[in-house]
Amino acid sequence: MVFEDLLRAVGDEPVFETGLLLAGDVDRRDVERQLSRWTASGRLLKLRRGVYALAPPYAKSAPHPYLVANRLVPGSYVSLQSALAHHGLIPEHVPVTTSVTPGRPARWTTPLGTFDFRHLKRALVLGYERVPLPNGQSALIARPEKALLDLVHLEAGTDDPRALAELRLQHLDGLDVAWLRRQGRRSSPKLDRAARRIERLADAERSEYRSL
Repeated sequence: MVFEDLLRAVGDEPVFETGLLLAGDVDRRDVERQLSRWTASGRLLKLRRGVYALAPPYAKSAPHPYLVANRLVPGSYVSLQSALAHHGLIPEHVPVTTSVTPGRPARWTTPLGTFDFRHLKRALVLGYERVPLPNGQSALIARPEKALLDLVHLEAGTDDPRALAELRLQHLDGLDVAWLRRQGRRSSPKLDRAARRIERLADAERSEYRSL
């Protein structure tokens, strides 16, 4: 395989897996040797075993961190502070992309950033959707209500009113409060308490807007 064959095989994919190159009558060891050479020469970025991205100037577009996160751990979705920042519910920039997965927790430090994966039991892996991103990309991201519940579930003390206040939550008027409360009740007493407190914060924000 030559590099031009790789470019044709990858096409518009900003992140690809080794399996994409192994279809048909190919020598797996030869493919892996070439991938190692192209990584060493700076043509490819190795994200983890079997997962690569084209380096500039060969990449047609830079991979979005949320897409990279999805590809690093299949079956995961972006959540917690990363999803809250995406939806505009917290004001801070979040440098580490955080996802949840029913698999093992992990952290990957790659040439494209750092990616944290938190374990969530399979029964709670829900409430996410495929969201369009720049350059025709997309990724699985928690809806804002689920990102809040995941945060409370996985971060100790975040159901406390003071901890919720420290998040400086904003733009809560768009929350689906009925879904939030329903899922909180189904999940655990802790999430039910947090859902009710977040609902009160959303009501207070709406009241403040009406008084302006």
